[in-house]
Amino acid sequence: MAQVKSKEIGTIGEKIAENYLKKKGYKILEKNYRLKFSNGPLFGEIDIIAKEKDVIHFVEVKTLTESLSQLKKMPAPEEKVNYFKKKKIIKTAENWLTTRKIPLNSKWQIDVISIRINWQNKKAEIRHFPNVNF
Repeated sequence: MAQVKSKEIGTIGEKIAENYLKKKGYKILEKNYRLKFSNGPLFGEIDIIAKEKDVIHFVEVKTLTESLSQLKKMPAPEEKVNYFKKKKIIKTAENWLTTRKIPLNSKWQIDVISIRINWQNKKAEIRHFPNVNF
């Protein structure tokens, strides 16, 4: 298989996560929401914003792809969501809520979906971490 670029892997992972969430009964509200400062750089992005029952889920998707032997040696994709990334997600989520006039004290949470793609056997391992603690 030809070398797949990191951005393409991320896009594939986000599509897998979106399909996973839909199958679980989530309604997708928005994808790739970006928060930029006026005339400035990108501050943060949320991969998927979804709703299940009365809870809004801000979903960070992390995807890795390698051969099966390499996957076992690599850190889990969810380990890439560090303290600083979590803080950015929170600020971006709060901005999304505020711009839609949704109270910050409404029911919302941050989820992480970790995906490991194995091109050899054409399978993806999906792990969902709901309401990650900060």
